[in-house]
Amino acid sequence: MKAVRRAGLMNSFQVAAVALCIVGYASSATGQGADATRNFPSKPIRMIVPFPPGGSNDILGRFIAQKMTERLGQQVIVDNRGGADGIIGTEIAARSVPDGHTLLIVSTTYSMNPAIHKLPYDSLKSLMPISFIGAGANVLAATPSLPVKSLKELIGLAKSKPGELHYASSGVGGFNHFGGELFNTMAGVKLVHVPYKGGGPAMVDVMSGQVEVLFGTLIQALPHVRSGKLKPLGVGSAKRSSILPDVPTISEGGVPGYDGSIWWGVLGPTGIPAPVVTKLNGEIAAILRDPDTAKRLTAEAAEPVIDTPDAFGKTIANDIAKWSRIAKQAGIRAE
Repeated sequence: MKAVRRAGLMNSFQVAAVALCIVGYASSATGQGADATRNFPSKPIRMIVPFPPGGSNDILGRFIAQKMTERLGQQVIVDNRGGADGIIGTEIAARSVPDGHTLLIVSTTYSMNPAIHKLPYDSLKSLMPISFIGAGANVLAATPSLPVKSLKELIGLAKSKPGELHYASSGVGGFNHFGGELFNTMAGVKLVHVPYKGGGPAMVDVMSGQVEVLFGTLIQALPHVRSGKLKPLGVGSAKRSSILPDVPTISEGGVPGYDGSIWWGVLGPTGIPAPVVTKLNGEIAAILRDPDTAKRLTAEAAEPVIDTPDAFGKTIANDIAKWSRIAKQAGIRAE
């Protein structure tokens, strides 16, 4: 009995010792994790831009990277990994170590790719939202000779001539192709899609009258709108653009609820510690409040958007569902 009691007593001491070791290890690990978060960033940050240099993702990514470098005290290096509608660079980001030192600049294309591509990552699970950057609008504009003065008149003309009017876009499966098909669905019309290899050639043919209307980026169309070579009928954002305040939204003009906004934001590989996400979101929010940022975004026909990672995540999820539905209805497929 004594031997049994001693063995039991020794077991109790052993259990207590093991428990203390576990608590000590956990405390040490927690402390190390807290230190890592507190000291973030501990090395240069890679900002992946999944498109070639020169586009809006690249321009805004470089601007945000420069401002983050100034604020964080560590170099934020832009890494252009273009190809396959942004899929190549996005996959690289998704497979990166989730410590906050690899980030990804994305735009609305990110939420459209699942609708037309088989992806090597899960758009809702492989990457996590960190921060909005900004949002802008596409624009529905007509050739000056088209006998309409408003969006309602265009809709009336399109309904009287189903399949006879055409709209130009920068290419199959692009942002403005989706915007055009969203318009067709919500307005109950059938404008025939005419894809071009870029927004420039599309606008040339609309200005010359070879195609009746176009869906294009506001920044590309703006000089031609101001010169009178394009007739703006509506902007595709939820609210009017500060750049063209007299032009109604497509929703105001006759298609209630239409929202073809383009947005930009920052993602990271899923698993980044919450305190690091909070820090990154806060730093980017501070950058977005800077007047210099508003000027930079205005140059891209956009405005800063400050919100939480959760709100950004909901926007992405809602857009993936919306564009998948539109792709199915319109038969949009990647070339």
